[in-house]
Amino acid sequence: MQTALDILLTVSFWAAALRIATPLIFGVAGAVLCERAGVLNLGIEGIMTAGAMTGWLVVHLGAGLWGGVLVAALTGALLGLLVAGLTVSLGLSQHVSGLAVTLLATSASYFGYRLALPAAADPPRIVPFAPLDLPVLSDLPVLGPVLFRQTALTLLALGVIALLAWFLARTPLGLAVRAVGENPAAVEAQGIDVHRLRIGAVVAGSALMAVGGAFLTLSAFNAFFFEMVAGRGWICIALTVFAGWRPAKALLGAVLFGAFDAFQVRLQQVAGGAVPGQVFLMLPYLLSIAALLVGARNARAPKALMTPYIRGER
Repeated sequence: MQTALDILLTVSFWAAALRIATPLIFGVAGAVLCERAGVLNLGIEGIMTAGAMTGWLVVHLGAGLWGGVLVAALTGALLGLLVAGLTVSLGLSQHVSGLAVTLLATSASYFGYRLALPAAADPPRIVPFAPLDLPVLSDLPVLGPVLFRQTALTLLALGVIALLAWFLARTPLGLAVRAVGENPAAVEAQGIDVHRLRIGAVVAGSALMAVGGAFLTLSAFNAFFFEMVAGRGWICIALTVFAGWRPAKALLGAVLFGAFDAFQVRLQQVAGGAVPGQVFLMLPYLLSIAALLVGARNARAPKALMTPYIRGER
């Protein structure tokens, strides 16, 4: 019988872990960007749902797969603009505004699906992104199957994390985003528009969240189902805290959750019916809570996170 150690040492397990982690990587990248600018975007669950539905729908209607990714990103950006309008421009509660956007985006996605396909008993299928087969790279031992036989969106997610880390640490605009999440008054004193900077970060971060949702319909699966996001947005919020608002550690947290999820699927196969399936389904969430408790003990949130900024106030 296959043991837990055997599972952890298989290449297919780590390839599955990275594949499962991909929507979380996009989502947590977007959450890190929003929160480093001082805005807690609790609209993430609805934004991911909207990205999944709109991306899939336009591909079903004849657009290419990358066209679906673009439409999903634009959908996320529009919802991000709504979040920013409520929380940044109007200074409303970030908790209440985010939850309202989640409810709105989720309900609108389901309603839009029913309007577009009123007679569909089952969701129509599309041809999703196929796994890549890169010359030389895909044939590398271990690294080839794990990294270079994924779909293009998984490689894009890894590139987004690298780009975000570089942006926040090495560019003047990235440093301004970090500063506006710590001390917006000091940023305004330098002649930088705090509201515009925060709005831009929320819009860009929300676009990334929506692409994470689109991964589910355009790569992981080939159709849109109700409830398919299944709490991944909330996991991304937790992973952001686990990561201490750092992109590299956010990637680690997302892959760790993906590994927990892939592990429970394989444990179910090993155990058969001896243990109720619900025990295995809750395993990745329990392990994630444990990792959050350990990894976030010394995490320091941006000082101005969830604090509305009113121009001219000190």
